[in-house]
Amino acid sequence: MNNRHVISERDQLVQLCARLGAPTPEAAGIMADQLLKRCDQLAVQRGMTRTEAMAYLLELVAKGSRGEAPAGFEGVAKPPAPPSETR
Repeated sequence: MNNRHVISERDQLVQLCARLGAPTPEAAGIMADQLLKRCDQLAVQRGMTRTEAMAYLLELVAKGSRGEAPAGFEGVAKPPAPPSETR
């Protein structure tokens, strides 16, 4: 088998992060490294396979790049503005 065209997992993630809007190649590399690190953490913490963990993370990244909030990531409502002081 010819391995000349095999691209590493990290390189694939760097390319994906760049396509999804990483501002620089360096930022895409940092994002890819963080995805790989978190993938391994999730696999251990949640008893998932690495493939399942990466699929989960890639879904989050894809939704985030579209401005969507996945279930559980909606955030909290903004606190009400403080009442204006009157004298």
